[in-house]
Amino acid sequence: MSRYEHLFFDLDHTLWDFRGNSRETLREIFVAERLDEAGVPHVDEFIECYEEINLAMWAGYSAGRIPKEVLRVLRFRDALLRFGVKDNNLAARIGKEYVEHCPKKGMLMPGAREMLDTVKERFKLHIITNGFDEVQGVKLGASGIASYFDVVLTSERAGAPKPDPRIFQEALKRSRASAKNSLMIGDNVEADMLGARQAGWDHVHYTAETPPDALATHRIVHWKELLPLLG
Repeated sequence: MSRYEHLFFDLDHTLWDFRGNSRETLREIFVAERLDEAGVPHVDEFIECYEEINLAMWAGYSAGRIPKEVLRVLRFRDALLRFGVKDNNLAARIGKEYVEHCPKKGMLMPGAREMLDTVKERFKLHIITNGFDEVQGVKLGASGIASYFDVVLTSERAGAPKPDPRIFQEALKRSRASAKNSLMIGDNVEADMLGARQAGWDHVHYTAETPPDALATHRIVHWKELLPLLG
């Protein structure tokens, strides 16, 4: 019998294919806004630049240095500026289109739905995410997996982002779980793995897109590897 009763999943890059859904949205925006005519030479260069800037700004958000409203505006403004395009109205429009359309994409990471179908009968499933309330709910609905989860806790709702121990404490409170019978599963070494360790939870590092964390309780590359770990 498994020692775990509650499985807590990260959402972006773990279950929901953030990279695939985001790039598809950015390609659509590039065409719709005619960014090549505005001075951005190629869509792949635009995506690469945006992803670099967005990653740095999300780190700032997680550290409490950048509010979400600022993040949403600056990431596209700064991406356009890299190509010499100084147009705040265009950046604001792109930012609005991205936030509106990207969460409606439904691609999941390979094997994620099959894994959820397998574990849902034996365990209580939950989400802990650093995303925003209104966005993460749309993602869960668009990908058809909202019904799998009892508790969906965002950093916005918890008042603290991973790896802050407060979001893990709030997750236990809402799910009526304990650290001993809970397992955190995610892709991010700092937010998910370090956060879970500091909270006293076992944790699984899902490494489909990231180098493995040597300190993680468990490491998997594909979702088919999860079930044998659960006992």
